[in-house]
Amino acid sequence: MGAIELRKIEKWFDDIQVVKGIDLEIRDGEFVVFVGPSGCGKSTLLRMIGGLEEISRGGLVIDGRDVTSDPPSKRGLTMVFQSYALYPHMSVRDNMGFSLKTAGVAKAEIARKVAAAAEVLKLEPYLDRRPKALSGGQRQRVAIGRSIVRDPTAFLFDEPLSNLDAALRVEMRYEIAKLHQSLKATMIYVTHDQVEAMTLADRIVVLEFGTIAQVGTPRELYEAPANLFVAGFIGSPSMNIMETSTDGGRYELRGGRGGAFAGDRPAAKLGVRPEHIRLGAAGEGQADAVVDVLEYLGADTFVILDAGHIGRVTARVIGDTRLSPGDSVGLLFEGPVHFFDDDGRAIR
Repeated sequence: MGAIELRKIEKWFDDIQVVKGIDLEIRDGEFVVFVGPSGCGKSTLLRMIGGLEEISRGGLVIDGRDVTSDPPSKRGLTMVFQSYALYPHMSVRDNMGFSLKTAGVAKAEIARKVAAAAEVLKLEPYLDRRPKALSGGQRQRVAIGRSIVRDPTAFLFDEPLSNLDAALRVEMRYEIAKLHQSLKATMIYVTHDQVEAMTLADRIVVLEFGTIAQVGTPRELYEAPANLFVAGFIGSPSMNIMETSTDGGRYELRGGRGGAFAGDRPAAKLGVRPEHIRLGAAGEGQADAVVDVLEYLGADTFVILDAGHIGRVTARVIGDTRLSPGDSVGLLFEGPVHFFDDDGRAIR
């Protein structure tokens, strides 16, 4: 079992509050990702769950047991950090089994657990190597294996891929996703990379200045952001945000044209995803713009446009395009358009 409940958790450093009353339930076997910009409190929150930071106020419950005051060793959790923290003089086998050895576990049991973890992580050929003979991705797998052998209630990952290059990050995302499918264990994962969050999570917790901005599945956050912060943070490229005003059943862009509006209160901002903008002839659609930069990525091309008073706009075009910098186009919004009020809250 690995159900975890956070009850109005707060963290204070002297008179500075960095975590502000977090309420959250994490279900047994769920993969939850804490995501947000630097300084939002995500790593501090993870360390509080793991017992490496004291909880100033509130409570932490694991499988129905209050562990708020328990030391890390009594919580049944294990942490994987961005630093591998492997013993350089030990083999992979000894690194993975070291915590069990210090706990007095029998040699035969240690060997069995290390072999099982190595099979899951495809580390069998490397068990007798030392860390210096491994790649970065292999070292991270050893660090994860060291956690697996302890058979924890839940795994806590603190930006484990941040030291890897781009290709290895993609490979390790796959490995961690497959690991979760295999173990069916509760996993809490901290990252500032929203692509990692979108591809790994069952649910994402978006943090902003020590509070939860929104909790939901990757699809829920992408298709129905609760506020401007989530709308701008989730998605790559991010959602285009534009100033707008509304009157009755219509909206009008600042420096552009408009369209139908069905919200229950006035809107101050409009958001539209790059893939929901079609580029037509100048004078068509909701606004006019000039092509500024083309970013060709093979299957997609990102067209970055100067839309005057509206600002910079990014559109996603499938495949190649005949557009060139300096071309004048019209922006046609074809797909979901999101509206936000003066406080940044989404208007449904």
